[in-house]
Amino acid sequence: MNKSTSGIKLLLTLSVSFMVGTSCRNAKEAETQAQAAATTETKAVQVTSPKVEKLKLPTGFQAEHLYSPSENKQGSWVAMAFDNKGRLITSDQYGFLYRLELPAMGTGGKPKIERLNVGIDNTVSADTTKPKVGMGYAQGLLYAFNSLYVMINHNSDQNFEKGSGLYRLQDMDGDDQYEKITLIKSLKGEGEHGPHSIKLSPDGKSLYVVAGNFTDIPEMNAYRLPKVWGEDNILPLITDPRGHATDRMAPAGWIAKINPEGTDWELVGAGLRNTYDIDFNEAGDLFAYDSDMEWDFGMPWYKPTRILHVTSGAEFGWRTGNSSWSPTYADNLPPVLNIGQGSPTNFMSGSKAKFPEKYRQAMFAFDWSFGIIYAVHLKPQGASYTATAEEFISGSPLPLTDGTIGPDGAMYFLTGGRRLDSDLYRVYYTGNNAITTAASPSSSVANDPLHQLRKKLEQYHGEPQAGAIEFAWSNLKHSDRFIRYAARIAVEHQPVAEWQNKALKEMDPVIATQAGIALARNGDKSLQNRLLTNLTKVNYNPLSETQQLELLRAIELTLARMGKPDASMSARLNSYLNAHYPAQNNDVNRLICKILVYVDSPTVVAKTMDMFDKAKDDNSNQKTFTESSDLILRNPQYGLDIANMLAKFPPAQQMYYATALSAAKKGWTPDSREKYFSWYASAFKNYAGGRSFVGFLDRSRKIALQNVPQNKVEYYNKLSGSELLTSSGLDMATTGVQPKGPGRNWKLPEAAAAVEGKLENRNYEQGKAMFAASMCISCHSIRGEGGAVGPELTQLGTRFSVNDMLVHIIDPNKYVSDQYASTVFILKDGTSVLGRLVKEDANKYSISQNPFAPETLRDIPKSEVAQTKLSNVSIMMPGLINRLNEEELKDLIAYLMAGGNKEHTVYAAKK
Repeated sequence: MNKSTSGIKLLLTLSVSFMVGTSCRNAKEAETQAQAAATTETKAVQVTSPKVEKLKLPTGFQAEHLYSPSENKQGSWVAMAFDNKGRLITSDQYGFLYRLELPAMGTGGKPKIERLNVGIDNTVSADTTKPKVGMGYAQGLLYAFNSLYVMINHNSDQNFEKGSGLYRLQDMDGDDQYEKITLIKSLKGEGEHGPHSIKLSPDGKSLYVVAGNFTDIPEMNAYRLPKVWGEDNILPLITDPRGHATDRMAPAGWIAKINPEGTDWELVGAGLRNTYDIDFNEAGDLFAYDSDMEWDFGMPWYKPTRILHVTSGAEFGWRTGNSSWSPTYADNLPPVLNIGQGSPTNFMSGSKAKFPEKYRQAMFAFDWSFGIIYAVHLKPQGASYTATAEEFISGSPLPLTDGTIGPDGAMYFLTGGRRLDSDLYRVYYTGNNAITTAASPSSSVANDPLHQLRKKLEQYHGEPQAGAIEFAWSNLKHSDRFIRYAARIAVEHQPVAEWQNKALKEMDPVIATQAGIALARNGDKSLQNRLLTNLTKVNYNPLSETQQLELLRAIELTLARMGKPDASMSARLNSYLNAHYPAQNNDVNRLICKILVYVDSPTVVAKTMDMFDKAKDDNSNQKTFTESSDLILRNPQYGLDIANMLAKFPPAQQMYYATALSAAKKGWTPDSREKYFSWYASAFKNYAGGRSFVGFLDRSRKIALQNVPQNKVEYYNKLSGSELLTSSGLDMATTGVQPKGPGRNWKLPEAAAAVEGKLENRNYEQGKAMFAASMCISCHSIRGEGGAVGPELTQLGTRFSVNDMLVHIIDPNKYVSDQYASTVFILKDGTSVLGRLVKEDANKYSISQNPFAPETLRDIPKSEVAQTKLSNVSIMMPGLINRLNEEELKDLIAYLMAGGNKEHTVYAAKK
């Protein structure tokens, strides 16, 4: 075995040996058991290519790999739609449109592909010399009304100068080319949070479009969500310390309904973070799959990826930084289902698929980060739904971008995005269950009384209408949250003068609360004292926790919209709320705490600090992340943040109190300040979260420091951990040297050419900085400095060549030894679990899923396992060096070769 080969074998430990203990014997035993289980428990899937082999499919389904655009230099495809002739149209994220004629299922044929050159209709334009131009950069495609609708998501396309917006392409002369371009509406916004998908309405008469939170909402003809949105937060505002979305204000991401010509735009809903796609279920109800913000992991305002029922005038409460609304707030709607961590892309109905009934009635949610297609099964509940999610298809890696049901009833989907390798797949059913060509409409939902009542109320969303207030008013106290919401939106669409006095005189506590929310959003500031007086007349104790939360939110909205009250009203609020603080419910305590701080309560600090140590998070908070252990090894780039947090899980309720108290000016004692500021230092050392976790805490700490006596600022600054932040390398936006770049997508030949034989007189400090900036330090240490997830690298350069290092830095998945590989456990219920097999006995497998807590094991009963197979994915991320320029890359490799030794020969000038 030569040095290079042995280096490859040994250097595998750079990426995967962080959880030693699995033996080759165990791996072979697992393979044998997997083969036996597969023959008895799971119907075998015919494998036609390695790309299909990595897919986990439900029993009875067959997959085909149809095409690899990236292998044919056609980019990374992110959007797709079928035209009226059954051809597939796709778009490269950074390039052109393509049209494919697909082979029949099971034939093994290859698609016939052409690039679409979209240009000027020479029969209309007098300028016959103007060349046709390319069109692409689409994140949304739809064929409807004899047209191809294209949502361009790019403002600097040299081939198509009109930039982001919705376009309609038409073939006017019958030559099967799109020569006519109509810009329906230019949109200000681009990139991954820009304008996205287009869907046809259930009646086939309208289009629905969705845009992310970096897309300005254009002027519309009508607004189902009243145009009175605001940030509505009385906490001290902390925007993302790393600069994300700091200038993006309400209404955030939005959904609009338009006519085919695009001349009539109606806002349907907003408050989304970054929804890529939407679709309708069998009953004609609209749903969306909204994204999370992984940098917020561990913060009390973090919301996971969510399935949302987008009713008329819906608001879902995304706001920048810590202003993001709780799903419990009455002025936004809750999710139908929290999925968890991920990056949502495609979302579609299965109603046109030739699948078994349960999948035809499902919605399919695509996650790019972790390579999972979820089948979301909706269940009617009141005027809305609940849901469960089933892992339908998965693979690792499988960066899913878009999908659709074809005219043949098969599911087609793409992988790629961000210039990753791109592939086109087809999945169809070959099992024994009976199927039909299409699912029938769900009459049971459409005929449900609560569903019908919500629809009747939604008819009053828009222009003022006679009878709206009378019909909606009593429904403000309906037991169904979606009915209450629809009723309030109906009231808000009517002239305020017609219901203002009615709201201020309302005696029913629930109606008074909902009417108070409406008046706070629409009324004049001069009404503040009258409104707050009426709200504080409500007998608080008999209210349910939901009713208490809604009342408290009505009070907060009044303060947020109308400003700080006078001394008399502040005293009234303090007296009213102090009687009920602390409460048994965490969400109730959060609202009371921040309101009392806002009105300068003299007792809120003492009460809050008394319960600070005893604050316990709701089980659902940690459950959201604990269940994500299965995701960690599917995509190390995203999974390591989850792993790090699960190993040092932060207390959300304490962090909320700390943030709220940062604005408190009254009621502090030396002891309470000592305890409060000491907590920050402890939090910096003991807890972990997303990339912005430390920065958020630090911003809160600095706000609090503004409220201490001037002669004590430096003392409390040190007490609260300032020295930790400057010396420990904690991940903050304001610390750490970042690469100057420009980076590149480094491949082995060019990286080797840049580095080999050129490691002399290198820059030690820059090499050390690049070791941190490239995230190597997160898992590996050199000379005792760094993480302990992977092996210590001080002696790396004494054993391995530069080429060995580059091979595994650039493509860590290229060589993954079965001795260290993770194992995929496919369970009988259709789900899959990924982890390192540490030990097993006759009854169970014991696996480790968290590289930051390798001693934490999960047991999987063998009776629940249908199949196992080894994963070919390394825990080490590919592309870690892609932000580095050539000089920075040399300095990083020199630092690795030197093992952090400043006296190494790589730092000596060449003689």
